Amino acid sequence: MSRTIEIMDTTLRDGEQTSGVSFSVSEKLTLAQLLLQELNVDRIEIASARVSEGEFKAVKEITSWGSKKGLIDKMEVLTFVDNGASIQWMKDAGAKVQNLLTKGSLNHLKYQLKQQPKEHFNHVAKSIQMATDEGFITNVYLEDWSNGMETSKEYVFDYLDFLSEQPIARVLLPDTLGVLTPEKTFRHLSSILNRYPKLHFDFHGHNDYDLSVANVMEAVKAGVHGLHLTVNGMGERAGNAPLASVVAVINDFLPETKINIKEKALFKVSELVATITGFRIPANKPIVGENVFTQTAGIHADGDHKNNLYFNDLLPERFGRKRKYALGKTSGKANIKKKLQELGLTLNDEDLKKVTQRIIELGDRKERVTAEDLPFIISDVLGNNVPNKVKINSYVLTHSKGLRPTTSVSLLVNDTLFEENASGDGQYDAFWNAIHKVYKKQHIDLPNLVDYAVRIPPGSNSDALCETTITWDNGKKEFKTRGLDSDQTVSAIKATEKMLNIIQP
Repeated sequence: MSRTIEIMDTTLRDGEQTSGVSFSVSEKLTLAQLLLQELNVDRIEIASARVSEGEFKAVKEITSWGSKKGLIDKMEVLTFVDNGASIQWMKDAGAKVQNLLTKGSLNHLKYQLKQQPKEHFNHVAKSIQMATDEGFITNVYLEDWSNGMETSKEYVFDYLDFLSEQPIARVLLPDTLGVLTPEKTFRHLSSILNRYPKLHFDFHGHNDYDLSVANVMEAVKAGVHGLHLTVNGMGERAGNAPLASVVAVINDFLPETKINIKEKALFKVSELVATITGFRIPANKPIVGENVFTQTAGIHADGDHKNNLYFNDLLPERFGRKRKYALGKTSGKANIKKKLQELGLTLNDEDLKKVTQRIIELGDRKERVTAEDLPFIISDVLGNNVPNKVKINSYVLTHSKGLRPTTSVSLLVNDTLFEENASGDGQYDAFWNAIHKVYKKQHIDLPNLVDYAVRIPPGSNSDALCETTITWDNGKKEFKTRGLDSDQTVSAIKATEKMLNIIQP
């Protein structure tokens, strides 16, 4: 028989504990709306009580919106055993569900609170009763429960015996320090779920050993009723169990388990969270990473063409994405052929062989070949298939203290020489302004520069090559060009020259 598991997203609370991340009021409201309406998450944990005035304002905005939409019971706040201060904070902020943080291990109870179990239980009961008197729903966190099962199991069971008699909705079991293995996760949760069949249990995994998704799988197999996840795996230290990966794993490997998440919205929300937080998504991160639906090896591209031999169930369309074919030294003719087709280009077998060999040579020199590079590679190899229409002949860059940077540029466009000079806020800005003057004379609109990224290889010194990748938007689509040079500005100029060739009529 199938069963549905609740997904509680804690990006706005636990995810905000990521080092350097802090959401504004409007950002929290926007993300809360996306999580509940676009992703269809069952519940969200939106804040910690009594943290700051900004946190209070954010919760008030979110709960006001949630009340109007009938979603207020899906919004939860982390509270503390503090003689009612958290309850009053919730009441003032308009929240209705508290996730009460309590001690799930004897070590935490003894050395942090310096209390005996019975004393702690009495304080917890008082906090629960205060919430009940206000008409609030209470869930209870057992902090450090996973260590508690190893070092003080009797205490954990005594506490759960106590909680089973309390008016609570859920027991929340966090692997606070990320110490569980899949085997321990299943064993500990099975023993608890078998002993307390009437209680609702959530599992909250951390990723310190990169085991959070595996632990979530075992938690589901053990019978938990809910899972706590974050967008992009955000969270303290190594983060929390990542939402997108867990959704895919449950849908593909646990067929008797159902969830309400809308897969197609995962990538969109992931990108928005990354943009807001500056918390970059690794290119190889499953489901949402830039490269995870990109094939580079030629044999894979060939196999995809022949009955999708290298496809698995993680089809990019499920997540609102598309499969891509990148170029490198392992690229074969089939892969390069696909990229040429995307550009509307066709080559005979002999020419295709020559282009393939050149790409392999570039790959051996650790050059990264992009789709935008293909026309130039073809032009270089074949001579006249794709002419080099634009060449930056020369330029002079000046930068003096107290004076605006200036640039003089000599540009050859379709065998016509243009020379211009301009100033700007920086050397590249001055160069870009001079280029604008050239193209204004030709009545050609240049694309907008929307992103400018510079990097050097990890561990390199000051004399390392700079790689500049510029993202352009021509009003119809975004595309990227790349330049490589020991000088940062020159590498950007090389990337710009590629763009000029792409757009030149």
